[in-house]
Formats: sequence, structure tokens, C-alpha cells
Amino acid sequence: MAQKKFKKSADRKEKVIEGLPIMSRNRAGGDLGSESHWICAPTAEGSEREIAEFGCTTAELQRMAEWLKQRKVESIAIESTGVYWIPVHEVLEAAGLEVLLVNTRQLSQVPGRDKKSDPEDCQWIQRLHSCGLLRGSYRPKEEICKLRTLMRDKANLVSEAGDWIRRIQKNLDQMNVRVHRAVSDVHGVTGMAMIKAIVAGERDPNKLAQLRDGRCHKSEEEMVEQLTGHWREDHLFSLGQSVKMYETIQERIGDYNKEILRKLAEMERSELHGKQAADLNNKNKARMIRQRGQDQMRQAFYRMSGVDLATIDAIGVEALAVVLSEYGPDLSRFPDEKQFASHVMLVPRKPTSGGKPVKKHQRKQTSSRTAAVLRMAALSQRHANTALGAMYRRIKRNKGADIADFATARKLAHLIYRALRWGQPYVDEGVEAYEERFRQSQINTLKARAREIGAQLVMPASA
Repeated sequence: MAQKKFKKSADRKEKVIEGLPIMSRNRAGGDLGSESHWICAPTAEGSEREIAEFGCTTAELQRMAEWLKQRKVESIAIESTGVYWIPVHEVLEAAGLEVLLVNTRQLSQVPGRDKKSDPEDCQWIQRLHSCGLLRGSYRPKEEICKLRTLMRDKANLVSEAGDWIRRIQKNLDQMNVRVHRAVSDVHGVTGMAMIKAIVAGERDPNKLAQLRDGRCHKSEEEMVEQLTGHWREDHLFSLGQSVKMYETIQERIGDYNKEILRKLAEMERSELHGKQAADLNNKNKARMIRQRGQDQMRQAFYRMSGVDLATIDAIGVEALAVVLSEYGPDLSRFPDEKQFASHVMLVPRKPTSGGKPVKKHQRKQTSSRTAAVLRMAALSQRHANTALGAMYRRIKRNKGADIADFATARKLAHLIYRALRWGQPYVDEGVEAYEERFRQSQINTLKARAREIGAQLVMPASA
């Protein structure tokens, strides 16, 4: 970008904003865009402010960092649309500056803003930040951000692998080879062995049925009937290509798992080096983790966080990996569990006006990656013989499955917060203890209501 343009931007007159007390003068504000970034900062003397325009190249971002350091800036608040803020955030943070990404909704709620151009807008952001009126969006530490990138990319590959599994099943259905009826899991050990044999040229259903695992529920004779089909050339070719794509994606997922484990090894706590998490009390859950080959990942996350979240009912290795990669083990930014659940987007929307609820048209509830995985985990408790399962079923009876799923997911978020923030261990009190505690709560509520009207609640002798 031409030097002349920067000189012109530096000569712009500052827009005077009256009436706001300054809490810290060593703060800057920026309005970021796709072509240029406008930054407002105090002068080197600190008596006035000045504005400069920077390009979007890496050299320009580094020049921006030096420009801010020369003016003794310690913190900068930035506003941006899209992902233009990411390289700016990373370069300035690496330079030792505190960077706050400000939500545009938060800025719009501050009265007095008169945005007419980017230079004037960056002045407004700088003044609000100097007055301590801006709060940055949550962003975990740099090492957690790197881990989060790996986990999100891996999740995309897992989703793509699921798409190819559906294509494989479609190819089989078109040939009436009912592998998904012969085995419960098409991409399990037995299912994939049969599919690979078909791709390799095997057409005899008796030989395909002999590949069954000894633990399969269906007999070999039942499988022969399901695996008898007609073998069309075009469907077989498509099946082969789909299997190749699925295997390729599985190889890439394996590469991501290796890189994630390497990153976790770098982040593990020194006092937990070489240590293992205790065995899970839930034997079925422990067996499933071993069968899926996830125990190594579970132990790595334990050494990184110091807490084994897998001890919580419904929280598997996939769920704990999402939570720890999105937020990390340090949840001190959230003062309590309710604030954490709110950020995860597991708080019901209750519009009010004048202290009273307002009826509004139902809108689609937004969700985050953490909320989505916790809701899936909550769904697994609908038949579980645990206190969480009893809670899910009670809410489902009264308010429906959707609210039960949402409320149980919020409960899981609270349990995760307590474990990571305070080290509180999870203990399943059991279905009977939960039901008795809920019953006693109802009795106490009825007694309180009876006292309000001057009555007395008399319980039968059997109670």
C-alpha cells in the first residue's frame, strides 16, 4: 500500500467525544476489513490520539504491532466481520499485546455511536475501550486454539466418512445385498470385512457369511439369505470407489489422531507425566472405550486437564475431547456454572418485559459444538439406570423429550464446570436416591404452600 495513503490517514482530524471518563490511556481501538485496517491509538506523549490505516499483508500487520508498541499501547479492542480478525489477533498477541475481539452487537447497544466511516468508528471503539466499557469475546489460550483447529478438522472428516458410509449402503441396497440387515453396524469389523470381500470379487453368500464374528446375533444361515443379491457391474464399481474414499478418509483421521496426541503430550501437566486415570466404575463404558481404541486419547486428555471427565455418566471420549478442545481445562473466565452454560448456549430463552414473560414467536435455538455434543450425550441417558437417566425421564414425562434433552445437557455442562474448575468428582447417587430426593422436595413444597394458607399437610403413616 502506498506510503502517501498512510500519511493522508494520519492527518485526519480526531472526532471529539465528550463526557466519558478515561480509565486507561494505553488502549487502542481498531475497525478491521478485507482491504485495510483502521487503528486509533494515543500518541507517544499520551495527550492526544491519532489514526492510521494499515494493509492486510503480514508485513503490514507486523508494522501495526510496532506502531502500537511505539505508542505504549498495552491493550487493543478490535471489531470485525468474517474471519479478517484472526491474523490480526494472532500477530498482535504474539507481539505481547492484549487483544479483545468485541462483539458488534455489544457495540451497537452503547448509545452515542455515530458511525459514518471506518476512521470515525475506530475512534469510538478506542474511546469506549479506554473507558473500560468493552468486554472481549471468549477465546481460549493459543495452545488450546491449535488443538481446537485439529479437532474441528477431524470432525469434518468424520462427517465426510459418514457420507461415504451412506453411499456404500446405497450401492449395496441397489444390488439387494443387505449387509446392514445381516450385521448391526455396516462399518464395524464384520460389516467392513464383508464389503471388502465383495469389492475384491467374492460373490458367494456362504463365504461372505463365514466372515461373521462369533458374537453376531444372526446365524450363518440367516446371513446367507441377507447377503444373496444381484451383482450389477455399475453398482460394484461405485461400491469399490466409495470404499476407497472411506478408507482414505479413515487414514487421514488416523493422521489427525496422531497429531492430536502429539499436541496433548506437549500440553500435559508435569505432575501427571506417565500417570494413568483410574479405571471407570461403569464397566460397560470402559469396555466400549477399549473396543473403540479410545483409551489412549482418554488418558492423554486426563494428563492435559488433570480431570477424567469420562467418569461422568453420558460423557464419552468424543464428548470430553470436544469440550476440552473448545474451552480447555481452565474455566476461570466464567464466574460460575450458569455463566458457562450460557456461553455454551444451554440456557433457555425467556423474553421478559417489565419483569413479566412475553409471548413471542418461537425461534430456532442456536447451538454450539459443545452444546450439540452434550445434547447427544444427554440423549444416551434416556434408558440409563443412573440419576441422570431418572432426571431425563422425569422431565420427559412432564415437558417432553426436547426439553428433557436440553435440561440434561445443561446439567452435564454444570458437572463439567464443577470438575474442571473446582475438581469436584462426579458420584452417581442412583435412580432410587434421586427419586427419593425429588419426592422429598415435592413434599417440602406442599408443606410450604399449606403454611401460606394457614393449613397443615398431614402425611399418611406409610410415607
